[in-house]
Amino acid sequence: MSGPIICVDTSEILEGKLGAIRNAIADMVSFVEANETDVIAYDVFIDDAHTLMTVVQIHPDTASMVFHMEAARPVFAPFQGLIRLATIDIYGEPSDDLRELLRRKASMLGDAIIREHELAGGVSRFAD
Repeated sequence: MSGPIICVDTSEILEGKLGAIRNAIADMVSFVEANETDVIAYDVFIDDAHTLMTVVQIHPDTASMVFHMEAARPVFAPFQGLIRLATIDIYGEPSDDLRELLRRKASMLGDAIIREHELAGGVSRFAD
């Protein structure tokens, strides 16, 4: 079983779409809170200039993130036409299934660059 997976993605907010983005974010966060009990963190940030959106997710393992990617797919759809997904950074050991789901998301929302980061050392206290 894999260890924790951290995903950080950054998107450009398209001009004039901030209000719609805020609504889509609220819907996504509500969905995650109601349907994904394994998620350790799911946080969305908007920069001071209101031009960038960053999503930070922490999952206990790759299976949790695969579940998120599959279950939340319908909630991703409203983001089309509102953002251009620029980067997806994955920290940990993603499964091949997760890699494929990330490629699909990157293609759907802007053909983002996907970067994987291998754990070189550290301390994590995600235990129950």
